[in-house]
Amino acid sequence: MTNPMGGEIGIAGKIVSRLGLSAKHLVGRGSWGEPTSRSAALELLRTAVHTHGITHLDTSDAYGPHVVEALIREALHPYPAELLIATKVGMIRPGRDLWGQVGKPAYLRAAVEGSLRRLGVERLDLCYLHRIDPEVDFPDQIGALDALREEGKIGYIGLADAPPEDVRWASHFAAIDVIQSPLNLKDQADPLLDICRGAGIPYVAGQPLCSGQLAEDLSAALSWVLSQGDHVAVIPGTSSAIHLEELVQAVASLDDHHAESDGDPGGHGPSTS
Repeated sequence: MTNPMGGEIGIAGKIVSRLGLSAKHLVGRGSWGEPTSRSAALELLRTAVHTHGITHLDTSDAYGPHVVEALIREALHPYPAELLIATKVGMIRPGRDLWGQVGKPAYLRAAVEGSLRRLGVERLDLCYLHRIDPEVDFPDQIGALDALREEGKIGYIGLADAPPEDVRWASHFAAIDVIQSPLNLKDQADPLLDICRGAGIPYVAGQPLCSGQLAEDLSAALSWVLSQGDHVAVIPGTSSAIHLEELVQAVASLDDHHAESDGDPGGHGPSTS
């Protein structure tokens, strides 16, 4: 891809677009059940990847549950070589809007096997521990994923929504390759930004529009997140083809602005955002 959305970033052994897509909203309200229109959800995934060149999809076995992973397979398998599919394990869904952590090693292993089947792959590109289960020893949770990585069933391990102290601690038990955490103009303070920068770990910013509260000015919201460092990627979510187009256009306008700045004869130099 010659002009990746938002520029390029290395995540989980692949060079992908800094603008990714969270697939969380492709199913029903509260990330529960089937999509309102299965055909529309499939078309949105195909448009994101094949038309707009988005090469980073973020999902979880808990979305649906299990529905989004199956949608991704139906829409995009066999997958383009450049596509990174990141999924998460470690959450259960007792019902709509209900979430719970399960970090028992046997459960995590079963969850990974389920994701492999639904996505139709032999190895998960990137697998996050979706949440840390406070009832299970943390080293056991990370160790379970690390064992699966050793077996070749996981390529890279990530932590999602983990506090800084646990991110630091995790590195004593296994290599953590990616961190995902909410980041947006409304809730700006996240010490994980600097931790990841110092450790050379990609930081994937979730909820960049603060659950829609910042949707009126997409360019400003996404520009601020991407300006936090070259190690930052962004994964807004949508179920709307129109909103997807707006997200792409907002980031494309940032790319155009940066290109103009790079070529400015006034000598302002390259953009650092």
